[in-house]
Order: sequence, then C-alpha cells, then structure tokens
Amino acid sequence: MDTPTVDSTRIAQAVEVLKRGGLVAVPTETVYGLAADATNEAAVRAIFAAKGRPADHPVIVHVADANAIDDWARDVPESARALAAAFWPGPLTLVLKRSPRALDVVTGGQDTVGLRCPAHPWAQALLQAFGGALAAPSANRFGRLSPTTAEHVRADLGEKPAGAVDLILDGGACPVGIESTIVDLSGAQPTLLRPGSVTRMALEQALGTPVADPDADAPRASGTLERHYAPRTPLEVVPVDRLGSRLAALFHLRVAVLAPAAVLQALRAQPAVEIPASEDPVAYARELYADLHQLDQAAADRIVVSAPPTGGEWAAVHDRLRRAQAGSRARH
Repeated sequence: MDTPTVDSTRIAQAVEVLKRGGLVAVPTETVYGLAADATNEAAVRAIFAAKGRPADHPVIVHVADANAIDDWARDVPESARALAAAFWPGPLTLVLKRSPRALDVVTGGQDTVGLRCPAHPWAQALLQAFGGALAAPSANRFGRLSPTTAEHVRADLGEKPAGAVDLILDGGACPVGIESTIVDLSGAQPTLLRPGSVTRMALEQALGTPVADPDADAPRASGTLERHYAPRTPLEVVPVDRLGSRLAALFHLRVAVLAPAAVLQALRAQPAVEIPASEDPVAYARELYADLHQLDQAAADRIVVSAPPTGGEWAAVHDRLRRAQAGSRARH
C-alpha cells in the first residue's frame, strides 16, 4: 500500500491551524484522527462538538515518542515502558494514571489518560512540527463508521467553510485500518480494554504476564461502547453455514454482502451487492471500514456480513463487527 510522500507545506498549514485552536484530520496507521492541541481546552471541546461525542467519553492523546509519557502520566509502571519499547510507534494505546497536564475534557473526568505514539509518517511529521501532543479521536460523527481515507472524512464531517474540519491531510489509505489496541496499566493487572492489531498474545509475550479482561471498575476508553462503528444501513453478522438461508429469507430486500469469494460463489441467490472479503486477518482488518463504507453507500436495505473465523488474530475484527451490528440496529 503506497503512502503519499509527506507534504511539508501541508504540514506547516496544519500546525498553524492547530496553534490557533482549529481541527485537523490527520492520517494514522489505524484510522484518520480529528486532531486538536491536547492542552487547549476550547480546541478539544471543538472535537466533541464536531463529532457529537459524549463529554464523558475520553479521547486519546497522541505523542511523538515515549519521552512524553512522563509529561502526561504519573506513577508510570515498568510495564508501560516495556510496551512502549516493544510497540511504539504503533497501534497501541496505554491507559495510565493522569498527570496534572491531562485536562478533564481529555480524560472524560477520569483519573486516567490514554496515550499513543502513531507510526504513520504524516502523523509523525505533524507531531514533530507541532512540538506538542494532539487529542485525536477518529475523524467521523460519533458512533459511525471510522474513516480510513481522506474521502471518508470529507463525506462525513466535511472541510470548512461548509464542513466541520479546518484542514484535512490526505496521507492515503490507513495501512492497519482499525483502531488501536487499548491496554489499561493504571491498576494492579494489565487489562485489555479494546482489541486491535497488537494482539493479547503479543502483549502477554512483551509483558511476561497475563492480560486480563475488563471488569466493572475498568476505566472508560475510546471506542468501547456497545454500540459503535456503525453504518447507517442495518447490519447483521451471520455464521457462514447459515448465510445462504438467511439471504433466502431476505429475498424481498436489496441486500449487500461481505463474505469470502468462495462463499459468494457458492450462493444460490446472488445478493444485489457483494464484496469479497479477505481470508487473512490483517488484510481483512485493513479493508473492513472501506468495505463497510462502500456497502453503506450501495442503497441496500440490509448489510449482511459472513462471520469471520475465530481466534486471537480475529478478535479485533469480531469486536468491531459486533459493535457495528448493535449500533446499526439501534438506529432503526
């Protein structure tokens, strides 16, 4: 996947926007983020307004390197430094006890802050040129499909003067394609709050200790609400062995389907729209949101997704599809 060469002129323009409290859509390796100066309360509040995001839903702070951890967090455990050394820059967010620098608007009023060092060259260039940290949730309306291209951002939020974003940086399609893994290190045991491309197994290997599932006392974190990542079209996930019968039951509707090519070829009733899904978990994740955006724009009555395989490498994909299903049903 080709990433456009970083345009220093556009980066300089973005820095000016950020310094005056504006919003910049920036590509990361996961999804496009809606970035603002993390130390500017009014600017961060503008993110929430643009997205329609609940005020108690924390945003992730993006930093240029691991040296920033001690600026934003306190009582930093060695486990955090071990994970940063292993996976930063990269698609991993560390939840730590916040320092006084972390504003309530960033943390959702909690005593923790989420930190990530992105690997994407455009994000890194912007962080280096800006010289500070950026609050940057996904650049889409709250609860909707995440954007993995600049065009997704334009179609959802739009660029000023008519849209909500001051400047959109086009760094090509995101190479990971789903949001970062989030691990909480603020308590007694590392806890996986959101699965991503950094798997539980990889985390446990780096830490040398098990990583727990969250309980009722776990911090709130980005993208962990039950209804999230949802298309406007109702979406359902169907086991592969029941896909044919489910499509037969939906014969009266215009149906758009995401399934492996071999599964699509075996269907007796061809759906109105179909996209072949990769059978590789990394490629499937990279293409997931782009595929769902395409299916959502197909004027279908229903999106049907053939359930992907199970296993640790597929955990993040299953997580996003489950929340997308719940979120799309909640709208209808």
